[in-house]
Amino acid sequence: MTVAGKMRQYQVVGRKAATPENPNPEAYRMLIFAPNPVIAKSKFWYYMHQFRKMKKTTGEILDCVEIVERNSRTVKNYGLWLRYSSRSGTHNMYREFRDLTLTGAVSQLYDEMAGRHRARPRSIQIIRTAVVQAKDLKRPNPMQFAAKNVKFPLTHRVHSAKRGTKALSDRTFSTVRPSTYFG
Repeated sequence: MTVAGKMRQYQVVGRKAATPENPNPEAYRMLIFAPNPVIAKSKFWYYMHQFRKMKKTTGEILDCVEIVERNSRTVKNYGLWLRYSSRSGTHNMYREFRDLTLTGAVSQLYDEMAGRHRARPRSIQIIRTAVVQAKDLKRPNPMQFAAKNVKFPLTHRVHSAKRGTKALSDRTFSTVRPSTYFG
């Protein structure tokens, strides 16, 4: 599986194919992160083969729908529990990200795992996701942005006569260095 762009969240519902012995088999629902519905269905069968002895040839997909987050205008803290295979073994991990949507946080997760741990997307399995309150954060990177008094100062601002602000000098080219401190 390749991750091209942003990941999407899909709800895939499937079951074993109906037989005369079992005309109404049990249906299974899974929430899967994938770039497109084809890969989401493929991952569904991958997990179903692991958990329930069922595969694509003996089963059927009933539904595959993309889940879109309702409120994607506020920044939230997401906690992600995952398992990944490295060159030395299988590891469990907990990560925290700040993003507008869960799919954005998962995209950050895949990018970070590729950069920090050289983990391929096929070796990452997301176990659980949750929205984490600011007081419950554990990692220092999201903590510093979740503080109430966080400020983002604009550094190295240079006034320009072209943008309607006061000019630094009456000439366009000057030998005087501009002052960028406006404290």
